[in-house]
Formats: sequence, structure tokens, C-alpha cells
Amino acid sequence: MKNYYSVLGLNKGASDEDIKKAYRKLAMQYHPDRNADDSKAEEKFKEVSEAYAVLSDKKKRGQYDQFGSEGFRQKFSQEDIFRDFDINEILRGFGFRGGGGNPFHSQGSPFGGGGFGNPFSQGRPSQRQAPIPPLKKELSVNFEEAALGSQRTLSISRNGVLEEINVKIPSGITHGKVLRLQGKGQMSLTGNRRGDLHLLINVLPHPLFRREGRDVVVEAKIKLTQALLGTSIEVETLNGIKSVKVPPGTQNNSKLRLKGVGIKLPSGARGDQLVRIIVNIPNNLTEEQIPHIQFLRDTGI
Repeated sequence: MKNYYSVLGLNKGASDEDIKKAYRKLAMQYHPDRNADDSKAEEKFKEVSEAYAVLSDKKKRGQYDQFGSEGFRQKFSQEDIFRDFDINEILRGFGFRGGGGNPFHSQGSPFGGGGFGNPFSQGRPSQRQAPIPPLKKELSVNFEEAALGSQRTLSISRNGVLEEINVKIPSGITHGKVLRLQGKGQMSLTGNRRGDLHLLINVLPHPLFRREGRDVVVEAKIKLTQALLGTSIEVETLNGIKSVKVPPGTQNNSKLRLKGVGIKLPSGARGDQLVRIIVNIPNNLTEEQIPHIQFLRDTGI
């Protein structure tokens, strides 16, 4: 995994000015218009530009320093890395001039003619409108909302104005999932476009339920005699209280399955609920109970 500081020939903790100077030097050295038909120089130019896109952005650099190369690439896609990174503007600031006035420009450059182009767009012209960064918020939902889906009304501050928006929480959504709402984010500077809203889902723990894939797991404690002889117990489910038959001879930690009362999937199908049986072994027997247990022992139980 590449180290962005090493790519620019720097050490961690380098100043913003050092990062800028290092990138300017390497960009001038490896720019494709100076290295026609040199694929290695092209790749090196992309590499140093990627490093500069991260280290020149305080937020991205902070994330990179915190999580390291591998952790950063798990959280940030290539699109995230180059969001709000206008390479044309940056290179012009370093003394490159777009169009025919660029002394290093070549019509055979892999970055397109008439300007610098975008080396990360595979020959496609860069868009005139810069993308609007998504508005990121965290949304906590309870276990039932995540399992069955729900509707929520949220108060979101967008461009300094508090607004209410309706959010549909899809059934079966998992903890850590990002819910992307198109056009519900910040307004562009020109006021004619709105970005997206990204909601990081935080599923709150439940006192009884636990999730395993599409199934819900709940524990139920029974007496030793109930495990031996069988019984019926009442169990809480997402659909209310259900009666469950415990067959004779049920073992400790065995699981009983209730069909179709688990996690609701977007398709409408439902998972199951697993009832994990905990056989309660008494710690202290009374004087009255001891002879009965001894009798059971003597009969081979």
C-alpha cells in the first residue's frame, strides 16, 4: 500500500508549504506534456497527484494520518480522493497555462488536447461544475426500525437553515450502512444544484434481541425439569408475544426456530427468530429436593 508522504519524498508531519513545493517539483518533472509517450511518467504523475489530493486537504490528510494507508483506502474511494480536486486550476497556479499557450502541451498527450484535461478520467473531459460534497450526518435507529423499516422526520441544518425532511428507513438495514438521499444535501454556491445527504446508520442495541444475518436471536431461560419433561413458554418477538413449545429432553444452548418473524428484507421476505434455550441449573438444593434428585440419579437420570 503506497505511502503518500514517501511518494512526495516527505516525512509525516511535513508542512503545507513543503507538500506544495514537493508536488510542484514532481508535477513539473512527470507531467505528460513533458514526457510524451512515456507511460511510466504518466503513472508517476497520477501517483504524485493522488498523494497531493489527499495531503493538501486538511480533512483527508487528518483521516489518512489517523487510519494509515490501508485504513484510508478502505474508507475513501478514488472518487472521494479526487472530489473537489481541480488539477487544471492547481497546475495553472504552478505556472502551467492551458490551451495552445502551454509550452509543454502536446496534441499526442494522453490527457487530451486544448488544456490539461483530467488524468483520472481516462480521456473524458472534466466537468465544468464541481461536484457538491455530500452532507454527512449520523442517524440512530432502534432495533425494530432497522429490522422492519420505518419513516422518520429529521431536522437538518442545510446552508445554515434548519429544515425538516422525511426519511424512509428501509427494512433490514444494518449497522454502519450509509443511507444516501439524492438532492437532500447542501445547495451549491450558484444556488441551482443541491448535493446529496449521507446518513450513517447507527442501530441501537436491544435489551432482548440480537441479529444474526436475517434472523433474530433471543434467549429464554427454563428450569431443569422443563427441559427434561418439555413445556410451553412465551417469547417476545418483533410481532409480539408468541407461545413456543419446548420438546422433552431439550439440551442447554439448543435453538428453537420460529418461522417468518425475523428481519424483514426489502423484497418483503422475512427471516426467522431463533430462541436459544438456557437451562437453569439450581445452585443450592433444599433438603426436600435433595432426596428427589438422588432418586433420579439412582434411576439412571
